[in-house]
Parts: sequence; C-alpha cells; structure tokens
Amino acid sequence: MDIYEEIKANRAKRIEELKETIAEYNPEALFADGHDHAIMGYSSDGRVVYSADQIIGGLMNQGMTNEEAVEYFGFNIECAYVGEYTPIYMYEE
Repeated sequence: MDIYEEIKANRAKRIEELKETIAEYNPEALFADGHDHAIMGYSSDGRVVYSADQIIGGLMNQGMTNEEAVEYFGFNIECAYVGEYTPIYMYEE
C-alpha cells in the first residue's frame, strides 16, 4: 500500500470511529448523507459538525463548478432544518 492509500484508509477509519462516537453520545444525531468526508466532530449538544468548505469541495469533485457547488450547498444542505439535531456547518477562514 502506498502512502496515499494508507492516508485515505486511516482517514476513513477515523471517520467511522468518529461516527460511532457521535452515535453513542447522541443516538438522535443527524448526519448529512454522502458527506461523511467533511465531518469535523460534534457539538456539546450532540449535533454533528461539518466543514462547509469540504462539502463544497466534494460537490466540485462530483462535477459542479465552484459557483454551482456553493449555491447547491446553500439551498439544499445548509438551509435544511431537519429537527433539533440538524447538523452544524462550519466555515474555515
């Protein structure tokens, strides 16, 4: 396994462990489907915290332009209220 594959495998393992930790901490936590790569952690009230920049980057990797990805994220992901444990989207500067 080359170093890149090892890094990807370690990241995937860390994300799965983090998802398990979040589910144990708050079994009602809600996850944004298809965006596990962008999970940063969880808040003190048990909401999943995502990197908005990483979600947008993931949408661009799926073929969207930056403008399309930002618009899609804003209207379809960030603004979606799905209850008390709606995920939090964090912007990095």
